[in-house]
Amino acid sequence: MTEAEERYYSPERWQNWLTRVEEEDLDLESEETGRLLMNIQNDAAIALAKILAAYDDGTLDQEEALDELATVHDIVMAEAEFETENEEGEILIGSVQTSLTCAFFTAEEYLIAGPAELEDELEAYVLAAADAEAADDLDAALGYIVQMGTNVVAGEELDISVLDDIEFGLVTEWVDGIESLQSGLSEPEVVEEED
Repeated sequence: MTEAEERYYSPERWQNWLTRVEEEDLDLESEETGRLLMNIQNDAAIALAKILAAYDDGTLDQEEALDELATVHDIVMAEAEFETENEEGEILIGSVQTSLTCAFFTAEEYLIAGPAELEDELEAYVLAAADAEAADDLDAALGYIVQMGTNVVAGEELDISVLDDIEFGLVTEWVDGIESLQSGLSEPEVVEEED
């Protein structure tokens, strides 16, 4: 394992989460399973936050940061493999991956182009993304969230209550991933794999 993998994220760390998912008696409606989902998601988002912070402070140059990001992406976004059939586990990990999809795009865009120039508040971009999703324009929806997300990486704070008036869907999951990234940037503490 390379030093960088140990520093940011490792296949072993992800596998530990998958093992935990496999061992848990999952109930997708329960608070406990929801907490596990958030811990997994936040743990991966912290890895992204650390890469972005290392880029911002000059520890990593752009190419190195993009390489590290790609490494974490390949680990986290790979199809989850469980020892036995585990439909709930696949749904849970799929949800984590859906939420983090936009966080990965956001981190990559930030590394390549920096924060997007916005013409409105962050929350307006979330609402525009929800409208685009409702019109089945998922590319536009993703674009709005990524633009908004690059500004979160740059230090702006998203008021998550904007989701209160939005119907659950891809946009709410993507914003959830950006919220995890926002938390990771403000409190880059490692989530314990064993609570």
